[in-house]
Amino acid sequence: MDVGGLAIVAVALVAAAALLARRSPDPASVQALAALAQGLTRLQSDLARLSRTQDDLRLEMTRGREASLLQLSDVAEGLRGELGQAHRALAEVKALEQGRARQMEQASDSLRRLEAVVAGSSTRGVAGENILARALAQLPADLLEVNVAFGSKIVEYALRLPGGRFLPIDSKWTSVGVLERLDATDQPQERKRLVEQVARDVRGRIREMGKYLDPERTLSLGLLAVPDAVYEAAPEAHGEGYRAGVLVVPYSLALPYVLALYRLTVRFGCAVDTDQLVDRIRGLEETLRQIDEEVEGRLSRGLVQAGNARDALRDHVVEARRAAQKLLLTAESEAPVALRAIAAAPRPLAPVLTGTGTEADLTLVPERVDR
Repeated sequence: MDVGGLAIVAVALVAAAALLARRSPDPASVQALAALAQGLTRLQSDLARLSRTQDDLRLEMTRGREASLLQLSDVAEGLRGELGQAHRALAEVKALEQGRARQMEQASDSLRRLEAVVAGSSTRGVAGENILARALAQLPADLLEVNVAFGSKIVEYALRLPGGRFLPIDSKWTSVGVLERLDATDQPQERKRLVEQVARDVRGRIREMGKYLDPERTLSLGLLAVPDAVYEAAPEAHGEGYRAGVLVVPYSLALPYVLALYRLTVRFGCAVDTDQLVDRIRGLEETLRQIDEEVEGRLSRGLVQAGNARDALRDHVVEARRAAQKLLLTAESEAPVALRAIAAAPRPLAPVLTGTGTEADLTLVPERVDR
């Protein structure tokens, strides 16, 4: 019930009390009416105070709601701004991704054209060697040899290794037509036939590369650089080449392979001077023999003498301890007699200086004996 309703009830009660007072104007009714009037007055003041409190609460609620709405509006504006920034960033990322996809397509097309150039043709069989030459040009000039003869064969590049040996490097590849047909066809049978032909060509190049592996001038190891497409198309030929002493590598990894092989050769493939090794082993054997003679000879005798000296010293120490114990027992038995003799003897006179300055006199007094 609100404040207006309470006021109506109060007025009704006052009216009822007035009617009762007119009908029976006895003192008790008058007092009751006065008390009721006072109660109604207090009730009206409380109702007025309650009404003001309600008005204040409504005002505070209105203000709080307005402040909350303002805060929600600010938060909504911030969220809309952040969402707009996120949409713009997403649009930029999408545009960058589309640009990257176009660049990848262009790079793929360029790579396919480059592979065709690298593979060469019947009239451009040296294109792969030119690309390999640009990669090997990063090596120091004293490590790379060009047109090195191995018997009746001449290899275009050879890496100079420690000990005067070489690592032959070849990169000729002229079967460009097979790679073009392999890239253009999607038929499984045709692709299988073309892959087998590529593998046969690789095996032929491995056999030709084996003619450069002179055991006197090489480590019986050569490096055959082929186009990346050939390297991926004939993986079974890699093991066959390794067994024949030929490493098949793609053009893109030719330089890392060369550097790795050179480092391994420097680290583990150095030649050993057998004569010098034998002399050093003999010297080590002679030194060990002399050490054995010293251990079994003078060192053994010295150890025996030291053991004998230790035993003799132990015996002397035992005898010395026994003598010391006997002396101690003798001293303990004779001590009371000696003390009584000292007590009966007259005390000696000790010099004592009396007086001060230049008139000091030297007198003799009996010396105190502590018992």
